Amino acid sequence: MAKPNRNNPYSFNEYLAWREGVDYYADDAFLQRVVQHFCGGDAEKADARARAISKKASFRWRQLAEEASRPEKRPLILHYDGHGNRIDRIVRPKEIEIMEKEVFGERLFSDSVTPWEKLVSMYIIYQNSEACIACPLVCTEGLVKLLEKFANTPETLRILTHCKEGIDGEMAIGAQYLSEIHGGSDVGANLLEAVETNGTWRLYGKKFFCSAAHADYAVITAKPTDSEKVGLFVMPSWLPGNKEKEIRNGYTIDRLKWKMGTCELPTAEITFNGAIAYPVGPLERGLANVVGIVLTYSRLTVGLAAGAGMARGVREAKKYSEFREAFGMKIGDFPLVKVQLEKIEQISKKTTAGAFKLYSEFLTLEGGAKGGLVTNEPLEMRRKRFDVRELIMLQKITAAADSTDVAHTAMSIFGGHGVMEDFSSLPRFYRDAAVNELWEGPRNVLLTQIFNDLKRAAEWYPASDFVASILRGADRTTIQNFANELNDLMKLPHLFGHDAHTLEACARWDRFCENFFHAYQEIALAEVEGQKEREEKLTAATV
Repeated sequence: MAKPNRNNPYSFNEYLAWREGVDYYADDAFLQRVVQHFCGGDAEKADARARAISKKASFRWRQLAEEASRPEKRPLILHYDGHGNRIDRIVRPKEIEIMEKEVFGERLFSDSVTPWEKLVSMYIIYQNSEACIACPLVCTEGLVKLLEKFANTPETLRILTHCKEGIDGEMAIGAQYLSEIHGGSDVGANLLEAVETNGTWRLYGKKFFCSAAHADYAVITAKPTDSEKVGLFVMPSWLPGNKEKEIRNGYTIDRLKWKMGTCELPTAEITFNGAIAYPVGPLERGLANVVGIVLTYSRLTVGLAAGAGMARGVREAKKYSEFREAFGMKIGDFPLVKVQLEKIEQISKKTTAGAFKLYSEFLTLEGGAKGGLVTNEPLEMRRKRFDVRELIMLQKITAAADSTDVAHTAMSIFGGHGVMEDFSSLPRFYRDAAVNELWEGPRNVLLTQIFNDLKRAAEWYPASDFVASILRGADRTTIQNFANELNDLMKLPHLFGHDAHTLEACARWDRFCENFFHAYQEIALAEVEGQKEREEKLTAATV
């Protein structure tokens, strides 16, 4: 037992010095193996890009993100200037504006950047959590992918250039405004009206959950007058020449949301009163295109961001366990702590490996993401596209839920310090992870969609074939067990009964989907670990 010492010499400086010196990529041998395994012919380029961007994300951008996350720096809105003019100016901290300019200045969506360079860069950037960067990045990507398919007017082609390559040195930022007050996921129930007059479309009505409200452009859903079909539009926040004058494009920002997480990101309620917008793609295919293209990239990013957040949280918790002493020993030497750390490290690695494996499969789709269930392709490609569609939703619900669990456990390793926001970034990661569970479709909505998809595809894609395709590389018993359970679940006509049998089946379906995607992640991790073994054998043979 120690004797009293009023000048307690204890210090966290050793741990803090380590934490501030970590390079997210250069110091992560596992992530480097993931890149080498999944990036194929682009691995060398992806590795070089990762090393360069990590130098910025790990130090300068990390410091900017942490400073911007302080509660007194949360975004606010000034509705009027000093002369009574409506401006709806969103005020954000300088740290975010600086970081945003630098991150978007990387031109990750340019034709000169390969998909793998972009993906690994985003993974590294996401290790600083939302920071008013993660959401705008993926929203801009969704806008770019949409316009690459459908831009066919001077206005939309200019927006595409502005987002991909920049104009006069300025990179544009995208957003997506889908949700209305009666519900977010039920986009088909949107009531925002699009009115065409002499070839110009204007929007009227309200959107209730508009994230990245500071963006230059927004993908927005609306129904043309007298139509029940959802159309898809891109709307500039300011018309040419009006951004500097702070004259918004026919809409007002009513208020900013008070959210539990992603607090640096301005999310708003907006009223549209004649905002000019440009139709994107066939108006009758708006719902299919927003879900099949825009939300596909957003959902892919949830899995990627989950893996990135876990990697940082586990790394910092593990190192803290090696530093901190209690009851005469390092806390990492306590068996119960060891078990916790091993568990969350395994989940973290599986999530990252699974996200990269899924992206590698996504890149094999001919023509990239498409709207809705595609039926006009050869059976092999049709099945492959179906696999990827379902995997994206499975990853979204599974990785999002796992990320909150991992953040919670990582915080517990720190004891009381784990919830101190000026001691650790983990509380911020935990809150952001909880919000990610709800973004782009909450769990129950996606579980229902996956079930319905499998029912509709049953004639040309039997459940057993689907399981065997997803779990390629697993042992025969694992594949057979999942196939048997899925076949049994598919006997249920739907998930909307209130009888005891249906309710029990719903609970089984939830567990099945999570366990099924975990099995996919385990295959991905085994592939990466196999890469490690091959490298070790090659090194031994060389020596």
